[in-house]
Amino acid sequence: MQLLDGKKLSQKLELQVTNDVKTLKDKCGCTPGLAVVLVGQDPASAAYVNMKKKACDRVGFYSITHDMPENISQEAIEKTIKMLNNDTNVDGILIQLPLPAHIDETKLLELVAPEKDVDGFHPFNVGRLTTGLDGFVPCTPLGVMKLLAEYDIDVKGKNCVVVGASNIVGKPMASLLLNADATVEICHIFTDDLKKHTLAADMIFVGVGVINLIKEDMVKDGAVIVDIGINRADNGKLVGDVDFKAVSEKCSYITPVPGGVGPMTIAMLLANTLKAAKLNAQERA
Repeated sequence: MQLLDGKKLSQKLELQVTNDVKTLKDKCGCTPGLAVVLVGQDPASAAYVNMKKKACDRVGFYSITHDMPENISQEAIEKTIKMLNNDTNVDGILIQLPLPAHIDETKLLELVAPEKDVDGFHPFNVGRLTTGLDGFVPCTPLGVMKLLAEYDIDVKGKNCVVVGASNIVGKPMASLLLNADATVEICHIFTDDLKKHTLAADMIFVGVGVINLIKEDMVKDGAVIVDIGINRADNGKLVGDVDFKAVSEKCSYITPVPGGVGPMTIAMLLANTLKAAKLNAQERA
C-alpha cells in the first residue's frame, strides 16, 4: 500500500503558483485577486476561509474576505457579488458553503461571473466540464485528478465507483473520470447494496461525510481508494469516510485524512484563481 500524499504535492504546486505570480507581476504588473464571501459563524467554514487566506498570502495573491452576519438578506449578498463582478482587482470569487437556510444558494452561484467562478459551480462551467470543454472545474475533484496523475495512476478503462452525488464533489468527480475514459458508476443514499458496487471497483472515490462508511470487506484487493470525506470523530480527530486502518491493508493506494485530498482542494483554488488572472490579463492587454 502506498499513501497518496496530497500535502506534499500541494506544496509543490504552491511553489509553481508562487513562481507564476512573480512572472505575471513582472510581465503586466497584475496581482491575482481572490474574494471570499463568508456568511454566518460556522466554525468549519471560518476555518476553511482562514486556511485559504493564508494560502493566498503564501503565493502572493491579493485576497479579501467579506464577512456577513447570519441574518443578512439575500439582496445584500447579491449586491456584494455584483460589486465583486465589476471589481478589476478581483479575478476569482468564492462563496463559502453552506449558506444559511433563508439564502437562495443557487441564485447566488448563478450570479457570480463565469470568468470569476474559481469554484466551478456556475452552470456555465458545469456545462463546459460535462461536455469536455475548458473552463473552471470544482477544486476538490480537480485536486483528486492531479493527485492521481502525480502517482501515474491512469483511470482509463478502469471501473470507478463514485460514492456521493453532490454538485460540489460527486457529480464533477464523475464527469472528470468519464472525460478521462474511465467507466464510471455513481452511488448515493438511495443506492441498494453499496457493497455490491464497491467490490467490483478498481477505484473508489467517496465523499459523503459518514465515518467508516467504506469497510475492508467492501474493497477488492489492490483497489485505489480516494477518501474525500472529512469528519470529526468523538475523540476530536479528523477522519474520512473510509476505515483507513483496515482498508489500507488491502488496497494499492489510499489517501490519508487529513493530508490527502484536503490540501489539494486549496492548491486547486490557487491554480484556478491564477488561471482567471492570466485570462483577465490577456483581455486587458
